[in-house]
Amino acid sequence: MSYLVVMPLPVAGEAAKYPRMFEELGVGFVGRECSTDEELITLARDADAVITSGSQRPMPRRVIEELSRCRIIAVVQIGYDSIDTAAAAERGMLVTNVPGYCVEEVSDHAMALILACTRRVVGANSAVKSGYWQFGPRSSIITEVIRPGIDRLRGRTLGLFGFGAIARAVVPKAKGFGMRIIACDPYVDSCVGADMGVEMVDWVTLLQQSDFVSIHAALTAETRYAFNREAFGRMKASACLVNTARGGFVDEQALHQALTTGELAVAALDVFDTEPPEPGNPLLSLDNVISTGHCAYCSPQALEVKWRWPVDEVARVLRNEWPIAIVNPQAKERFVSRWGQMVEAAAPQS
Repeated sequence: MSYLVVMPLPVAGEAAKYPRMFEELGVGFVGRECSTDEELITLARDADAVITSGSQRPMPRRVIEELSRCRIIAVVQIGYDSIDTAAAAERGMLVTNVPGYCVEEVSDHAMALILACTRRVVGANSAVKSGYWQFGPRSSIITEVIRPGIDRLRGRTLGLFGFGAIARAVVPKAKGFGMRIIACDPYVDSCVGADMGVEMVDWVTLLQQSDFVSIHAALTAETRYAFNREAFGRMKASACLVNTARGGFVDEQALHQALTTGELAVAALDVFDTEPPEPGNPLLSLDNVISTGHCAYCSPQALEVKWRWPVDEVARVLRNEWPIAIVNPQAKERFVSRWGQMVEAAAPQS
């Protein structure tokens, strides 16, 4: 039996290897960017597997219900909130992600943003390139604007919203700068934090005590827009919000208000609720906002894993093995009733 894998994304970068990789597996492959649900349905209706990025090409219920043969939707990232996993489970489709592929990169990036905020790196760089210097006739911006905002990290409190793999990777890096670390995650036992020297706290305590809040949670209906007007009202006026997770955690209108009224000092955002953000997004015009264009995950090593892992997951399913990183395990029973029994796959080589 011949199989077909489709990817509703541009076949570029690391994904340019896909035609050859699937040819070596004896599997048909079609990759084409789809800008609408209708285009995606036309492309994937008879596919056995779909490889996609939820942030670039979401898969809502109306798409999933039109897929007649699909066994697996393999997401090329950690987050899968843009895939309707419940709809997939109802039809016996497995959804997988790429767990842990950019843990070091994102945790590094979070620390880089914390440092940029604390040491006023972006503002100082811009001032110098505009001809200002701390000493001399054009020193006003440096001495009156940049320098008063610079501080040290030692002794400051970092609050982690979510305490999964990336947040835990931040811990030793932040501790190296002498920071106190607290975390809020109702799904993690306090002893896990204690073992790492991190105090697990409730939501309100996290907001009230943190000098920096760094977001590392899963975006769900419960956490969407958790950082809203009420949350910013509880934070220190001197605090910094760092988001390297998903834009949907933050109510951007409320953030803009907090940043312009002095409720919050600065925000460092790798992600926005709508990406790319609209050119008129008011956050982009604020001097106390740093944005890095959704690149926290990037490194040559991470990108290799990001694109290779979904191919391996699809290959497992097509040879009747369970994939490694199933995010909707409730789909298994319906999957077996449609496609037959599966065996456990061998653990991947590290």
